Order: sequence, then C-alpha cells, then structure tokens
Amino acid sequence: MSKNLPINTLIELAQEELDAATKKLGKLQQERNEVEVQLNSLVNYRDEYHARFTASAQQGTTAQTLRNFQAFVDTLDTAISQQRTLLLLADQRIEAAKPEWRNKKQKVGSYEVLAARGEAVLAKKAARVEQRESDEHAAKVLRMRAERASS
Repeated sequence: MSKNLPINTLIELAQEELDAATKKLGKLQQERNEVEVQLNSLVNYRDEYHARFTASAQQGTTAQTLRNFQAFVDTLDTAISQQRTLLLLADQRIEAAKPEWRNKKQKVGSYEVLAARGEAVLAKKAARVEQRESDEHAAKVLRMRAERASS
C-alpha cells in the first residue's frame, strides 16, 4: 500500500518520541545502576575496613586509634546513607518516566493498528476493483463469443 499515507507520518513521529522516551528511561536506569554499584562498593569497603580493624585491634589498640576508626566509619556510614538516598531518588525518577514511555509505546501501537485497518480497507477496495474488472472482462469475452456465434 501507499507509504505516503498521513498515518505513516504520525507513526514515524510517534516512533521518534518513543525512541527518545526509551533512551531517557535507559539513561535513568544506567544512572541508577551506577549509584547502586557505588553504594555496594561503599558498604563492602566499610565491612572490610571494620573486619581489618577488628582483627588488628585484637592485638591491642589505643584510644586515639579507636576514635579515628569510629570517625572514619561514621564518615563511611554518612556516605552510605547519602548513596541510599540517591538510589531512592533514582528509583523514583525511573518510576516517574515509565508512564511517559508506556504512553508513547501505546500511541505507536494505536497508530499501527489504524494503519493496518486503513491498509485492509484499501486492499479490500483494490480487490473489489480487480474483481469487477475481471467480471467485466469475462462478460466482454462472452459477448464477443456470442456475437461470433450468431454471425
């Protein structure tokens, strides 16, 4: 069928919008993953640091070393808390972007259904025209045979 139908232009525009929304959602997911990786790294580092300190402290430690350890762990805990907040915000941005992506996807789907229906209507019309032309040709052939038979 015709590729220049107005609905095809709408489909192309809607597809571009969907592609942009998909890209945006992918970028948000990637950012979220990066925040999660950093959070996991901080948690693992804190756990490893704590384990190393505990192991070394069993051979004795000073009050100053203990205070330094506690201050550093508090700093890590603050960073971990901030990363968890960033992770929650990233999840919220993703959830906020999903409805827009779904709407764009639905719009493309709706236009594609309309295009398919339009193409089906055009195909039906073309088939009727072809059938009519075929019938007219057959009738013409029969008339010509009848005229030859009567002459």
